[in-house]
Amino acid sequence: MMQSYIRGLKAGVPIGIGYLSVSFGLGILAVSLGFHVWQAVVVSMLTLTSAGQLSGFHTMCIPGQYMEMLISQMTINVRYSFMSVCLSQKTDSGFKGIYRWLLGFFMTDEIFAVASTEKSVSRSFFFGLTAAPFFGWTIGTLLGALLGDILPERVMSALCIAIYAMFVAIVIPQVREEKSLAVPVLCSVLLSTVFYYFPVLNRISSGISMTVCAVAAAVIGALLFPKKPEEEENTDE
Repeated sequence: MMQSYIRGLKAGVPIGIGYLSVSFGLGILAVSLGFHVWQAVVVSMLTLTSAGQLSGFHTMCIPGQYMEMLISQMTINVRYSFMSVCLSQKTDSGFKGIYRWLLGFFMTDEIFAVASTEKSVSRSFFFGLTAAPFFGWTIGTLLGALLGDILPERVMSALCIAIYAMFVAIVIPQVREEKSLAVPVLCSVLLSTVFYYFPVLNRISSGISMTVCAVAAAVIGALLFPKKPEEEENTDE
């Protein structure tokens, strides 16, 4: 059991290092929006999702937008539910009760990618795998939030871009591999630009606009480039 945990821990270290740098920018962003250091850290500890936190921080700046937050978070994070269900098919008998809930709680794109390469995901391996990413994300947020009150404003603005750079780094390799993804990506960019610059539309909150862009891009991609079951199986392989 310990060997499996250490193997998972080693596999999660690169992910944790990446999360440390990205969440640093998220911590700075939270402080710049008026959140206390402890609030930023608690949010990172309870919601291990970059896009969800980015949307959530902006939405929480507008009091009373509870329904908007619910819709935006469900839209952004629903993929983790599918990842958790998919990975649960490969877990061993040790994943029962609360451990199933914890599997869903710690699920991220990178953790899913590494864990899915295992023939059978043991409890010790999975929690070893998630240790470094969880603490990397939390500590990075803490450092960013603390330094947000110390660093010059220009440096803070530059570091805040890191969170957006991460999204670009995730999308570009996928678009290079599958050219058809460029269409829904460009559609979401154009829609986001419209919501940001056009009169009346720019008054719509970021949570709702992000939800509309995500759903619209997904629908356009599904209609223009539908995948047959055989193609999806080949892609997974």
